[in-house]
Amino acid sequence: MYGGFITPPNDPGAAFGVLFWHKDGFSTACGHGTIALGYWAIAKGVVKAPENGTYDVVIDVPSGRVAATMHLVNGKPIYADFINVASYQISKGLQVAIPSSQKQLSVDLAFGGAVYATLNADQVGLKVEPKNVNEFIKLGREIKASLGTRAHYGKYDCYGVIFFDEEGEEKTDGQDLVIKQRNVTVFADGQIDRSPCGSGTCARLAVLHAEGRLGPKKNKLRHRSIIATSFEAEILEEAQSPIAKFPASIPRVRGTAQLYGKMRFYIDPAEEIYPGFLLR
Repeated sequence: MYGGFITPPNDPGAAFGVLFWHKDGFSTACGHGTIALGYWAIAKGVVKAPENGTYDVVIDVPSGRVAATMHLVNGKPIYADFINVASYQISKGLQVAIPSSQKQLSVDLAFGGAVYATLNADQVGLKVEPKNVNEFIKLGREIKASLGTRAHYGKYDCYGVIFFDEEGEEKTDGQDLVIKQRNVTVFADGQIDRSPCGSGTCARLAVLHAEGRLGPKKNKLRHRSIIATSFEAEILEEAQSPIAKFPASIPRVRGTAQLYGKMRFYIDPAEEIYPGFLLR
């Protein structure tokens, strides 16, 4: 489960703020959560959006100010564009040792609102498919442990490990390339993102940008998840990079969301296991 505590905005420039949480604590960013909050804000009347056209739901998150640009038809959101903070590669070709297999892997670090280690899944001899999920969880934990403090970036620790498969390229009508990849993101302490991971998609854009495969309004990434849902992502514009040898950009990630229900949780301080338990 992934959730968020809604907070007041930092200033009137945003509709509200959010603190994202999961079973292992809090996270600095969540792209699919931002998309979901855009849908929620429209459906619940938190913001006043037009019946048709676009509307920016501006949200303050720990990594900065982001927006879910909602595209509406007859009052209903059709899809949302997640406009993220500046994203960029941090380092390239870090060597990590995997004790369980005695393998040496090469990973890239990138920032997309959170820090991710990314690598092609063929390095570990696996395809990004549901049947391999437990092996990816194990490897994700080993990679994070092997990276240790090398993956620390300012106030950020390594949040997740992204394993990706290359699935080819295709041309659009405008002759831009669509780069197709499928990924599985292992985040926190061995959790799997069922979505293509919004902030992780921005991290992948940053690596592709550094490789010269993408640029502002040049080519796109179709990013599929381990369960085959997909985001379409592109670079909107260049941004100032804090890492001199790698470019930075403002990314846009397009996806959809639905409202599934309403739940209420109760906490009783008198409960024997208050405030909860965690099994690893």
